[in-house]
Amino acid sequence: MRITRETLLKTARDTAAQRARASRDILCIYLTGSLTTEQPLLGGATDIDLIIVHSNQPAIEREVVRLTDEVSLDIAHYSQHLYQRPRLLRTDAWIGSFLAEDPLQLYDVAHWFEFTQASAAAQFNEPENVIQRARPLAESARQGWLALEGAAETPQTLRAYLKVIEQAGNAVACLSGSPLTERRFMLNLPERASAIGRPGLADGLADLFTPSEPLDAGRWTELNAAWQSTLTAAAALPEAPARLHTARRLYYERAVDALREDQPAAALWILLRTWTLAVLAGAPDAGWKDACRALELDEAHFERRLAGLDGYLDGVEEAQDEYIRANGI
Repeated sequence: MRITRETLLKTARDTAAQRARASRDILCIYLTGSLTTEQPLLGGATDIDLIIVHSNQPAIEREVVRLTDEVSLDIAHYSQHLYQRPRLLRTDAWIGSFLAEDPLQLYDVAHWFEFTQASAAAQFNEPENVIQRARPLAESARQGWLALEGAAETPQTLRAYLKVIEQAGNAVACLSGSPLTERRFMLNLPERASAIGRPGLADGLADLFTPSEPLDAGRWTELNAAWQSTLTAAAALPEAPARLHTARRLYYERAVDALREDQPAAALWILLRTWTLAVLAGAPDAGWKDACRALELDEAHFERRLAGLDGYLDGVEEAQDEYIRANGI
């Protein structure tokens, strides 16, 4: 099947219509993510990110539905109460950003979406609101770094470390746009860092999880095979997180294959995040500890990694302070 943006948009519209017919509880459905851009595919695979707003508390928060091997639906379910205060949405890095910045409305009851989006988007890009979206991410990253001091070498520790890196990167990204999501996080961060005059914050972030010497082709092949094995095992678990649903396996694998030669840090980011999550979900290790050693994320290197993270967070805080001064906040 040939995948084009037009066929994906038709699928999104058809899905919205089907969901709206099936439930009177739905107020609104809108499309976000890569399909709102001209380049939705990465490695020939993508997902369709739908947000469904319910009048009551939804029974589930997230679901993943397979459409083909290369395409899945990733549906978030929210209650309307999250949208009732537009002033708070303007300072919400996630729900607010993806509501205010050009989503595609697919279903709307009584102009609910039109009114809510207009209210949230008003003054959304005012510097005071921008820094209120970015600052909490930097503060959470700093608190996360403090909590990592003296932590044992476990999957929980590495997940926490990667979470701090994500928050730090998005504390930079949110100064010039929406937060970055998993597959395109390291791919798009350089543009965001350059937009605030701090291009070094992109390479600096990559240095926090990439090895001091590039992986050779043989080592990449070994890690890739072990990672794929772990993802497959995790998807078969009864309580597997939605992010590890079997329908998303190629979504990750194709992205890593597409990125690893020219954008190895972007590929490693996807691999590390999903591999660590899979091990935490209960999948067999299948080489995860060996990967941590190869990537210098094991106990022998962790103190150095934390020192580097400390310095990076200093840079993020300085960038935000500079933004505040430049905008007279």
